[in-house]
Amino acid sequence: MSEIINTDICVIGAGSGGLTVAAVAAQLGADTILIERGAMGGDCLNTGCVPSKALLAAAHRAEDIRGAGKFGITATEPEIFGPGVQAHVKGAIAQIAPHDSIEQFEKYGVRIIQADAAFTGPDEVAAGDARIRARRFVVATGSSPMTPPIDGLADVAYLTNENLFELTEVPAHLIVIGGGPIGIELAQAYRLLGARVSVIEMMTALGGDDPELVAVVKASLAKDGVEIFEGAKVLRAGPADAGVMVEFEKGGAAQKIEGSHLLVAAGRRPNLDGLNLDAAGIKTNAKGIRINASLRTSNRRVYAVGDVAGDQQFTHVAAYHADIFIRNALFRIPAKLDRSAYVRVTYTSPELAQVGLTEAEAKSLGGQVRVIRWPFSDNDRAIAEGATEGLIKLVIGRRGKILGAGIVGAHAGELIQSWGLAISAKLKIGKLANFIAPYPTLGEANKRAAGEYFTPSLFGPRTRALVKFLSRFG
Repeated sequence: MSEIINTDICVIGAGSGGLTVAAVAAQLGADTILIERGAMGGDCLNTGCVPSKALLAAAHRAEDIRGAGKFGITATEPEIFGPGVQAHVKGAIAQIAPHDSIEQFEKYGVRIIQADAAFTGPDEVAAGDARIRARRFVVATGSSPMTPPIDGLADVAYLTNENLFELTEVPAHLIVIGGGPIGIELAQAYRLLGARVSVIEMMTALGGDDPELVAVVKASLAKDGVEIFEGAKVLRAGPADAGVMVEFEKGGAAQKIEGSHLLVAAGRRPNLDGLNLDAAGIKTNAKGIRINASLRTSNRRVYAVGDVAGDQQFTHVAAYHADIFIRNALFRIPAKLDRSAYVRVTYTSPELAQVGLTEAEAKSLGGQVRVIRWPFSDNDRAIAEGATEGLIKLVIGRRGKILGAGIVGAHAGELIQSWGLAISAKLKIGKLANFIAPYPTLGEANKRAAGEYFTPSLFGPRTRALVKFLSRFG
């Protein structure tokens, strides 16, 4: 006999969005069930954000050793110990895992069911031997690597982010299919750890970001020795003496690369299989579950958060979705998605960060647009750190409205947060220009960039005339 469970909130998926909903709901006193068929923490903790950033940290330490000469320190070629790098990656996961563990969530008051979940009707989900009937359901099943239809791909042992971090040795030659943020981050990481790396991208690498800022990242990748083939269509893959072969067409000519390992990073697909969404009347589209601005699906009892909702696929966006759900479902406070302040970061060296509109996006909408640039080479802390590569680029509308900001350079992911706050709080550019930034910091570049907006008027002829007039009064 199946156990019938009546509850307030039933969450399907223990990734970032699902965990946030479950933890907050339970601590607010709502009876909460969390269903997860795999590992707690989802993709971000186990195969995504955490391991990739830990790998990048190891790669950047290796590059620091190579580049120590500019600081008067003897530079050497570092000896890379593959199992040691993997131990660092696994150690980072293990240190964070207790925060996402079953034990921790049971302390919050969440009941965990480890099983597949499937809707049996508009108000019921089956999971293992239980049938859960809830006032509100939250689907937070995330996404998985997409496998492109490449001839011969099934005949080779290719990698995705789900099994890449099981490697104990650095590949001799890593071929990467896909030049998005995941592919580019991992390409640079393994190149700095000593692998030869070739990236094959159908369109342009990091094509979703501002081309001017992307050009800085590409130049750095080229300097590191990462090969990038843009505008290249993969024709087929197969085994080779070196390990794997990829044939592609670029500029009308066929080319072939042989490598030791193949990483497929060609996008992600929402995890919908097995949920039996039709039984609950939940509609989907190519991106995932269809939602409205309040994250509600076509079934009013059911919400979707995170990657499965078809929004931008970032951990912090999933957490933001969870906040929207909590306000709507528990506090009855009308809350809707506001995508104007979504921040995205690619953790290359230099980092690339963007919030709001790019220059091209803003200009396509019409209206007044002014672009301001401030180079890292004019920042005293960047000079002291030997990190002068990059710039801050601001997109400003009428009356100082901040439409967007992009940063490429050291710690761009940290620096962009000021602009994300400014956009979400609807602050004008003058607020950041008047901020008293500590000296010397990289953050001072944000203030200087903001101040540049006022330079033409401040030092223009009208202001000069005003100052000269006022000087007559002593």
